[in-house]
Amino acid sequence: MKKPVVAILGATGAVGQEFIRLIEERNFPYSELKLLASSRSAGKKATVNGREYTIEEAKPESFNGVDIGLFAGGSISKELGPEAARRGCVVIDNSSTFRMDPEVPLVVPEVNPEDISWHKGIIANPNCSTIIMLMALKPIQNLSKIKKIVVSTYQAVSGAGKEGIDELTDEVKAYLNGEEMIPHILPSKSLPKHYPIAFNIIPHIDTFQENGYSKEEMKMVNETHKIFHDDAIEISPTTARVPVYRSHSESVLVETEDELSIEAIRKAIDAFPGAQIQDNLQEMEYPMPLYTSDKNDVYIGRIRKDLYNAKAVNLWVTGDQIRKGAALNALQIAEYMLDHEMFK
Repeated sequence: MKKPVVAILGATGAVGQEFIRLIEERNFPYSELKLLASSRSAGKKATVNGREYTIEEAKPESFNGVDIGLFAGGSISKELGPEAARRGCVVIDNSSTFRMDPEVPLVVPEVNPEDISWHKGIIANPNCSTIIMLMALKPIQNLSKIKKIVVSTYQAVSGAGKEGIDELTDEVKAYLNGEEMIPHILPSKSLPKHYPIAFNIIPHIDTFQENGYSKEEMKMVNETHKIFHDDAIEISPTTARVPVYRSHSESVLVETEDELSIEAIRKAIDAFPGAQIQDNLQEMEYPMPLYTSDKNDVYIGRIRKDLYNAKAVNLWVTGDQIRKGAALNALQIAEYMLDHEMFK
């Protein structure tokens, strides 16, 4: 196939900027590149592979002649996703807009690449926490059916975008200067009340639902069921925001149908693409967000049997939210489609 025409929607944001870095790093092929954003960012400049581009305002006609649309996320996906698809563009979308649409595949390329084949113009990128968790659990699922998952997340402020990153920096500076920390973003910009994230943990990401779980927590439940094609898995999530710039961490208990040895689990994870074991207690080696930031792989450590359930193991999982949790996963979907000649 000829090199595709690629458009990045949201090119000035954290995920959009990561798309640009990854396209350069991975030598992603393209014949033309369009950088799109809102009218506020139109006219700004960005350099990709040594060439300067002018950011264009994203409109439906922006996708005429575009083969791949890498959407960084946001509410604009709801409007422009279907418009781009109608124009023959394959949209790979980072927002939550299409994830649970039964007509839209929800894909982690290492986990369920076969679902890409039935797309109808839009492919959804899962939530960052879901991606990071399933990269650790898919090797286990390959050994034995998963029955139950209990997960607690420790999510970096990068999950709230550039504004979340800036807020942590501003609050740390204010605190160290003896000034009042005035939060504006977290737990969510849309909520009426905000809390400082510096030197704090906020057990609240997105809005709370009637069942007492947050929308972020229910994303992990619903998306895992869809990706694994198994609604019978019992999933109990708790998601929290922590004062870390990049890389989400997760404490995961997973119960399987069969009893598995730690050795078998280690071997399966070690052989799984995109997953790395970092688990040497004697040398105090285990995954930490400071050291997994800007890395493509998801790191798994503290692998140990549950104390009371022989069919359950506990894991500590860390992965870069902006990379594998967002931009890299989307780009890998496009790479898979190119490798398998899935573009018309």
